[in-house]
Amino acid sequence: MYRTALQAAYRRVEPPPPEMRPILQHAKDVVDANDAALEQFLEKRLAGLRTAHADVPLDRFDRCLQTLLQRRRIYRQQPSFMYFPNLPSIEFYERSDFPWLDSIEAATDDIRAELLDVLKDGTGELEPYVKIPETAPLDQWRELNNSRRWSVYYLWREGVAYHDHLVRCPRTAMALEAWPRCDVPGSAPSAVFSILDAKTRIPPHHGVSNTRLIVHLPLIVPPDCGFRVGAERREWHPGKALIFDDTIEHEVWNDSEVPRAVLIFDIWSSFLTAAERDMVRVATAAVGEYYGTRSYAES
Repeated sequence: MYRTALQAAYRRVEPPPPEMRPILQHAKDVVDANDAALEQFLEKRLAGLRTAHADVPLDRFDRCLQTLLQRRRIYRQQPSFMYFPNLPSIEFYERSDFPWLDSIEAATDDIRAELLDVLKDGTGELEPYVKIPETAPLDQWRELNNSRRWSVYYLWREGVAYHDHLVRCPRTAMALEAWPRCDVPGSAPSAVFSILDAKTRIPPHHGVSNTRLIVHLPLIVPPDCGFRVGAERREWHPGKALIFDDTIEHEVWNDSEVPRAVLIFDIWSSFLTAAERDMVRVATAAVGEYYGTRSYAES
């Protein structure tokens, strides 16, 4: 009853009046106490099974339990361009499912060295990642729009190779030969060095299509950096790739005193068939052709 009352109170457009706050706090305290007691009760019932299945991964069940206990929000795919139904909504994918990443991770030191060589010339080689016309709604991007606080050095952009940049970073280009690219004319692949300045946050946002996944290869990771996709938080570790669905709400922060840098590139969703990729490829390109502009907006 208390839980239902709280949900109804906070579903209102207007905040509850001040005189209601003590009552709502009491209801929240009761709900929290109940959830804690329920968690203890469930763990007693599950203890034997946890022992019996100690050699089996139970991560998915644990996330299920945290959601049941109101400790974990449910986040869904919300692409800004194309939604492909019946693809699983997975925040972070298992690294072991992408063995081709081995050779790219092994080249981390070479890739980082080439990025540092680029950065020696200052920020003139970098572009602001967010470039929205001032006449368009800026929403959460106002602070980062046309700012080098979040800047990039393109290797590929919307399916077009930056040959001068690839020539300047030959070992990175060689490492990316193992990259199974998400190829969509006029839209993908993209591969960039992404540099997030000190004391800078990328606000919560969604990517363009769940037909692709995003890979991060961390290169320079100072302390106090973090990354959230949906309800999952991860830390970057240099040379350890992360694969995630960027159509699930995600955000990034660098609370350190120095910049953070990662190599970012996109791949097809591993759940699409070859035929589905062909159809998505042509449909996406056709939308851009119809409107006379690119349709696969960047994220």
